[in-house]
Amino acid sequence: MRAAILRKGTIVVDTLPDPSPGAGQVLVKTMACGICGTDLHARLHADLMNKSLAHVPWRKSMDLSKDIVFGHEFCGEVIENGPGTEGRFKPGTRLTSVPRTMVDGRIEGVGYSDRNPGGYAERMLLGERFLLEIPNGLASEHAALSEPLAVGVHAVEKARMQDGEVPLVIGCGPVGLAVIAALRLKRKSVQFGPIIASDFSPKRREIAQIMGADIVIDPAKTSPYSTWESYAKLSPEAAAALPISPVTGPATARPQVVFECVGVPGMIQNVFQGAAQDSRIIVVGVSMETDYQEPLIAIFKELHLQYVLGYTVDEFATALRLLGDGDVDGSALVTGKVGLDGVAAAFDELAKPQQHIKIMIEPWRAN
Repeated sequence: MRAAILRKGTIVVDTLPDPSPGAGQVLVKTMACGICGTDLHARLHADLMNKSLAHVPWRKSMDLSKDIVFGHEFCGEVIENGPGTEGRFKPGTRLTSVPRTMVDGRIEGVGYSDRNPGGYAERMLLGERFLLEIPNGLASEHAALSEPLAVGVHAVEKARMQDGEVPLVIGCGPVGLAVIAALRLKRKSVQFGPIIASDFSPKRREIAQIMGADIVIDPAKTSPYSTWESYAKLSPEAAAALPISPVTGPATARPQVVFECVGVPGMIQNVFQGAAQDSRIIVVGVSMETDYQEPLIAIFKELHLQYVLGYTVDEFATALRLLGDGDVDGSALVTGKVGLDGVAAAFDELAKPQQHIKIMIEPWRAN
C-alpha cells in the first residue's frame, strides 16, 4: 500500500507491505484523514515527545529509526474482518474509531507508532471493539472530524462549567473551534457566557462565530483579557453580595475559565499574566517543547491549572453523533483536501493559519 511516511524527520511517499488483520482487528480502507496540529509538531519534535513518554507508563514511545505513518483523525471503509472478531461490520461499511487497535490482546495506539500505521496510508488495522458506524450518510471527511471534536467535548467536560461563568478561548485552530462548539452545546444545560474567542487569523475568527462564539477578538488590536473583563464585570449590587477577600478585596467580575488552545511555548505564561484572580485554566493545546512559567504569578492569583488529553470512548461517540445530527457544521472546518502526494506541501500550508483550518487527506485521491 502507499503511505505518506515520517522518515528521519521528512514526510515522504512510499510503498509499505499491505497489512493483514490479526485477532480482534478489522482491515479498513482509509477514506479520509485529518492532519492534526500535533502531527505538525511531532514531525519536528518527535524526539522530545519520546523523552516525555518515558515518564508515562501506559504510552509507548516511537522508534524514530523506523517509518512512522501518522493519522489519528480518520474515517474508513471495512475491507475484511480478522480472526476473533464478531463480524459486526460488513465489508463496505463506513466507520470511524478512537485511534486504537488490538495487538496480541493488548490495546495499542494508531498513528504515533512505528508498529501501527495511521490514516496517512491507504489501509489501516483497527480494533473492532472501538469501531462506530457512520450515521445519517455523514460525509467521510466530516466523520473524520469526530476525533478533534471529541477533544473539545472532553476539555469542556473537564472544565466543569458553572452558571454565571464567562469562558475565554485562546486560539481558534481546530482544537479551539472544537472547544467553542462544545461550549455552545454545553450551554443548553448550564447558564454561562458569553463565549469569547481570540485569534490573530481573520479566517479562524470567522469560523469561530460559526461554531458558536459570541464575541471574537483580534489580539493584535484588543486584549482578550480586558474584553473578558468588560463582559464579566459585576454590578455593584452583585459584588456587594459576595464575600470580601482580605487579600484581594471585593470581587469585581464573574468567574473566568480560560481554554488555552494554542500549544506553543510561552502561551501558558501568557495566560498566567492575563488571567483574572482565581481563574480556571484548561490547557488543551499540546506543546511538545520545554516551556517556562513563573509559578509566583499563578500563586498570587490562586489560579487553577487543569491539563487535558484526548477523550473517553463515550465522548468520541458523542462527537460523531453531533456531526451526524448536524449540531456541528463539519463543512465549515474542512478547508482543503489532498492525496498522499500532497501531504508534505499540506504541512507547509497549515503553518499559514490565514488560509486553512483542517486539511483532509484522501489517500485514494490523485493530486
